[in-house]
Amino acid sequence: MQTNNHQIVDYDAVLDERFGKEGTPSRIAAEEKAYAFYTGQIIEDARKKAHITQAELARRIGSDRAYISRVESGKTEPKVSTFYRIMNAIGCRIEYSMML
Repeated sequence: MQTNNHQIVDYDAVLDERFGKEGTPSRIAAEEKAYAFYTGQIIEDARKKAHITQAELARRIGSDRAYISRVESGKTEPKVSTFYRIMNAIGCRIEYSMML
């Protein structure tokens, strides 16, 4: 069994080294890719919890299964309006909250 020997890691430094400093084009691209992946995971998890196939979800939003697959894998990020249609078709409610 391996451990990290209880070492504290500065993840900001790790991200800077791997993707560039915050605000640089390479870091922005990496963050956008991460957001697309995360969005896809949210959709996939919700779809599976609702016991809906990719094909059925695609039918409900007027798309095709390949599109849903690309969204769930993070290869395609849906427009905001499409995200709302997807979540509504799955039966999810989206709520907003503001952090002050």
